[in-house]
Amino acid sequence: MEIQNASEILLIIVSSVLSIFLIVGILLGIYLVKLTSEIRNLAKSAQGAVDHIDTAIKGVSKFTSPLVVANIIAKYIKKVTKKGKK
Repeated sequence: MEIQNASEILLIIVSSVLSIFLIVGILLGIYLVKLTSEIRNLAKSAQGAVDHIDTAIKGVSKFTSPLVVANIIAKYIKKVTKKGKK
């Protein structure tokens, strides 16, 4: 009879531990889903910020590119006119 009682006690202990692990696993799964959702939202907001910065840089580059070319041409013309005056 003692072996049967010991096996029942062992069965109760093992099933209790397994149920605790199951509950902990479910809770961790829920937190993992929430964390994944937060990371996805963060990535979307970061992508939006990058898109806005990219748009701003493209807008600025449209204005600065002609100015840079104009400055280079102006410097070249100044050099040529200074050599012509000498």
